[in-house]
Amino acid sequence: MFRSLRVITSAYRHIPLLANHAAMATAAAPATSFTEEVLPPALGAVSEPPPLFDGTTRLYICYICPFAQRAWVTRNCKGLQDEIKLVAINLEDKPAWYKDKVYPQGTVPSLEHDGKVVGESLDLIKYIDRNFQGPALLPQDPAKRQFADELIAYADAFTKALYAPLISRVDMSDEAVASLDKIEAALSKFSDGPFFLGQLSLADIAYVTILERIQIYYSHLRSYEIAQGRPNVAKFIEGMNKIEAYKHTKNQPLILLDAAKRHLKIA
Repeated sequence: MFRSLRVITSAYRHIPLLANHAAMATAAAPATSFTEEVLPPALGAVSEPPPLFDGTTRLYICYICPFAQRAWVTRNCKGLQDEIKLVAINLEDKPAWYKDKVYPQGTVPSLEHDGKVVGESLDLIKYIDRNFQGPALLPQDPAKRQFADELIAYADAFTKALYAPLISRVDMSDEAVASLDKIEAALSKFSDGPFFLGQLSLADIAYVTILERIQIYYSHLRSYEIAQGRPNVAKFIEGMNKIEAYKHTKNQPLILLDAAKRHLKIA
């Protein structure tokens, strides 16, 4: 049943923007250039589009989508709040102009930049890192760069493996356990920090928004703690939760759990 991440992505197309999220969260850059911003309300079917392709760079997101959150975190880590404008889309009440005039796939995230639109979260985080100023989120060191590329390439398979038992309503699967163990081992490769490459990189951003959710889902629905017996995963989650650029994109756990129960039909 899990031939593609589009099974998950299409489910997120129908997740509503929760009205209190903008009041709850603000986005932030790294500690060295921390700036807070007021999050815009989500645009629905009756909303007018922004002045499209007017030279403004816009990141289209849904506040509750883990894939859009990857691009949002990347933007924040590079300190691009002023350069890249957030446009929140209510995917349950999606404006027709988003698919017709911005991104034909109709999914988030997408980035309007230099007269074109770029999508697909794992491609987009690399695009943002490569095409904008700010701290580099991929290393120059060849060994670390190769490892980062391998990790990012594995992120889709990891997501499928961890969501599959939840959607198929089984307690756990050997594949899910093996995927978590693989990440635990990967986090031990470099010892100069709690992250995959030691210091924060796109590899961490590729995984943290998924781990944020499956930690909640497995704890509440399977009584399974993904960090138990996996000290590196525990340190990774702890370390990410200290990074303002990520922390201020997070939802309250019960909001994510409720949304997953209703829209991904997990139980």
